[in-house]
Amino acid sequence: MPQVILVVGCTGAGKTTYASTLADRLGALRYSIDEWMVPLFGPDQPSPIRFDWMIERVNRCEAMIFALVRQAAARGLPAVLDLGFTRWEHREKFRMLCADAGLPAAVHFVDVPGEIRWQRVQARNAEQGATYAMQVDRSMFDFMEQMWEPPTQAEWEADGGCRIAH
Repeated sequence: MPQVILVVGCTGAGKTTYASTLADRLGALRYSIDEWMVPLFGPDQPSPIRFDWMIERVNRCEAMIFALVRQAAARGLPAVLDLGFTRWEHREKFRMLCADAGLPAAVHFVDVPGEIRWQRVQARNAEQGATYAMQVDRSMFDFMEQMWEPPTQAEWEADGGCRIAH
């Protein structure tokens, strides 16, 4: 059965870069939440953005993404999920979805110190290169920092996952 890899890390860790490289190496399909949210809902986003507005749309996208993961798995294709997975509860939800679908899941934890991540976010904002999806200001970065629950070693080792300093 094809594996589902949950790429975990806080803002600016390099999740999308890592997920893209990993998907290429595995011949997997990669799903990145920013690549769904920005084109689908960016034009309609309230200012300032509201968490309840955003999370409702994230949940809709994730439901569709997981339906595609199941279709890919039925065809023998692994999946790499770049959905943020900021909190344990979010990771556990996807581990349970995978278990219910009979799919093995593993956590790949992209671990980078906060000061380096903030520097990367500033550079990404300025360059607007391949992994740029939207401007992330300091208040957004700090908001995500407050929500961040890094996986424990037991969590990322449980199903053959790993910790990556990227």
